[in-house]
Amino acid sequence: MKLNRFTLPLALTFGAVAVTPALAGSYSPAPADQPVIAAAPVPVPAPSGDWGGAYAGLQLGYADVNVSGASGGDGEIYGFHVGYRWDMGTLVTGIELDYDRADIGLAGGTEELDDVWRLKGQVGYDMGSTMLYGTAGAARAGTSLGDETGPFVGVGLAWQPSPSWIIGGEVLYHDFDEFGSSGVGGDATTATLRASFRF
Repeated sequence: MKLNRFTLPLALTFGAVAVTPALAGSYSPAPADQPVIAAAPVPVPAPSGDWGGAYAGLQLGYADVNVSGASGGDGEIYGFHVGYRWDMGTLVTGIELDYDRADIGLAGGTEELDDVWRLKGQVGYDMGSTMLYGTAGAARAGTSLGDETGPFVGVGLAWQPSPSWIIGGEVLYHDFDEFGSSGVGGDATTATLRASFRF
């Protein structure tokens, strides 16, 4: 049979219609009651900020001082701090030197706590832009009774609102055996708010 311009398209259309049911029969959808297996969730890594490097800043707070055999005192303290931290992922370690000025009357105002220097070690947990840390070290208190060096321990919380700034707070407990040769010792609890600039 000779195909012309009308019969060729017609033959192709009938061929496609004849093949379509055969192809359709080879497809079988999954049963409706077949369980669907969900893909395992991808683990999300723990958040990690950048806490490494040098920093320096100021602090303002409050101290409550008790002395043996006499009345204690409390009042405002203020000072500065400088330090360096090493960021090892979720673990952060560091060292810090800080100074607080204090004019707190002791023993009914006859004696006075003048200032406190501290050399600190820090171990912290990196939670991203926030870090919780413990700190301990040696503190040297200057008083009108004499100077004394003693241990301290404490906790702190730091937050980075930007890569260059750190805002936080610390609570520290200090223990002093004897101020000078006075036979008088004491302890002090301090709470400070801190702001630091990172270099």
